[in-house]
Amino acid sequence: MWSEFKSFLIKQNVLSLAIAVVIATALNAVVKALVDDFIMPIVASMMPNSDWQKATWTVGSIHFGIGDFIAAMINFLIIGLVAWRISKAFIRPAGDKDSNVDCGFCRMKIDRGASRCPFCTSELAPAA
Repeated sequence: MWSEFKSFLIKQNVLSLAIAVVIATALNAVVKALVDDFIMPIVASMMPNSDWQKATWTVGSIHFGIGDFIAAMINFLIIGLVAWRISKAFIRPAGDKDSNVDCGFCRMKIDRGASRCPFCTSELAPAA
């Protein structure tokens, strides 16, 4: 039963997903600290009152709290940028997925750059 469960975890990438969630949670905490402790004090210094979390925009009798919204948007943008860069670094483009081709003589999968088939030893045309 344990080996079947372990096989399920490996085949379904559950472990990879769990690790990604843990890393994303830690990244969220780091980015939130960056925004709250470094970026928003700069934004607060540009506002008339320096309490950015209580910044509001008033239209008639309606008060929109924009301070927390601005902080949340900055968090989102930074986390999105970091996630995008990580995915670009670790995920290969779809076009590079298969570097193998079929041998024209024996139909076995061989490397695209091979000059001779390792299965039937036929000489192959140079790859374009």
